[in-house]
Amino acid sequence: MLERVNDFFGFLGPVTDILWEFPRNFEWYANIPVLGKFSLAILLLVGCGVFFTFWLGFVQIKYFKKSFQILKNKNRSKVGLSPMAAFLLSSATRIGPGNIMGVTGAISTGGPGALFWMWVSAFFGMAVSFVEATLSQIFKEKDGEDYVGGIAYYGRRLLGNSKIVGILIAIAYIIYALFTLPGQVFHMFTAFGNVASKITGQSYERFDTVYVIIGILIIFTTIPIIFGGIKRVSKAADIIVPVMAVIYFAIALFLIVINFDRIPYFLNAVVSNAFTPEALFGGSFGVALQQGIKRGLMSNEAGQGTITMAAASADAKHPVEQGFVQSFGVFVDTFVICSISGFLVIMGRVWDNPALNFEVLRKSKLDTFVASLDALSPQVMSSGIQIIMSLCYGLFAFSTIIGMIAFIEVCSTEISKAKSFSVFTKIISSVIFVPFGVVCVWTGMQLDNIWVISDLVNLMMVIINIPLILIGGKYVKKALNHYESNYHKIQSDEGYGFDKSVGEIMKEE
Repeated sequence: MLERVNDFFGFLGPVTDILWEFPRNFEWYANIPVLGKFSLAILLLVGCGVFFTFWLGFVQIKYFKKSFQILKNKNRSKVGLSPMAAFLLSSATRIGPGNIMGVTGAISTGGPGALFWMWVSAFFGMAVSFVEATLSQIFKEKDGEDYVGGIAYYGRRLLGNSKIVGILIAIAYIIYALFTLPGQVFHMFTAFGNVASKITGQSYERFDTVYVIIGILIIFTTIPIIFGGIKRVSKAADIIVPVMAVIYFAIALFLIVINFDRIPYFLNAVVSNAFTPEALFGGSFGVALQQGIKRGLMSNEAGQGTITMAAASADAKHPVEQGFVQSFGVFVDTFVICSISGFLVIMGRVWDNPALNFEVLRKSKLDTFVASLDALSPQVMSSGIQIIMSLCYGLFAFSTIIGMIAFIEVCSTEISKAKSFSVFTKIISSVIFVPFGVVCVWTGMQLDNIWVISDLVNLMMVIINIPLILIGGKYVKKALNHYESNYHKIQSDEGYGFDKSVGEIMKEE
């Protein structure tokens, strides 16, 4: 049975590659200078970001500081989440294993220059995130003591308020999340299995007792959090996200400081290799560019619409406020967390270490990352640092799992408001698909096949979301203009709330 499943995903692999690369797989297009380096999917994402950046007056820079003020604001109603809680909930999903493995993979394949293009894509992605988060706020709805919204809700409203449209988009997101879960479970196994190996000094097969225990813990830790609803998930994120981010940042900063003499090499490698990668990494400008943009976008998820449910859940005085916050979230994800990972991998220089076989090492992203940590760490601290960083990696995956399942619940309300249907989606996601991911690991399913379906559903969400935010851009532009025109009134009048601001924004429609 497993062999048939592997064969099926093996068949999907080339199909997924063709779709992601289209139309770069045509020679006439690939030969076009500069343009031929970009696939249609990346053109849509980056092009959309460039358009919104200029059209909205570089909103990601202009209101960067404002996001801090919004996050500090503790005044909120009894409905929805606070701005900080919504930010941490979105970060729980956004800051995931891709911040380590995605960055490591991009650098291993495209060279240090891939990190430069990751920064470029994230800068424009901040504007895209502002747009989709603001749309989520404009078109959110009350559901008891919660706000619900996101891609399915604004998709329905933007396309004629057709219920069937909302249902289809909600189903698309649910499919995306369910088929991404097994990959996240695999990351948790990889992380915690590496911790066990470092502690005991032994290597373990997937069917060993250690992996059985890890699988059981994953299942029985996830289920009670998910069945507590989005507010329990938010409370878990309030704890997990700051803890894992602070620990990861602190250890990385320590390694950077004690290897301060390698910083000039890092800066030179990133900038120079962004345009002329070394032959070891593919030897072309296009490899670094393609890897950096693709992995950066898949890390911060700007343009996929897959984190918009968190933006909708917030209690905000004005729709654009969550736009500022979620734009800042992309900054934290890529310019902070991904950059830290990039620092460690590039400064570790595992590709020119004569004691290591990089061509073998690069096949495993975790092995490459761990080898980089080892190269930078004092010998007496190396194992301890690797254990702690692996735990952070595992927590990144766990927070992504609970965030995704919470968003599945939100999307299910677009299909049906019945409580029984919400319970049904929780059962499908946490009681069936999380254990399915565990079984995939236990039975030896190939990791590449898990990523195939994940890449395919990522592309599906990009194709759905980009046209929607382009259609809805006029509402975001109007909301931003309204905010700027009424800024002092919004800030000083305690009675000036969300409903009034949205009513004024939509008045002309």
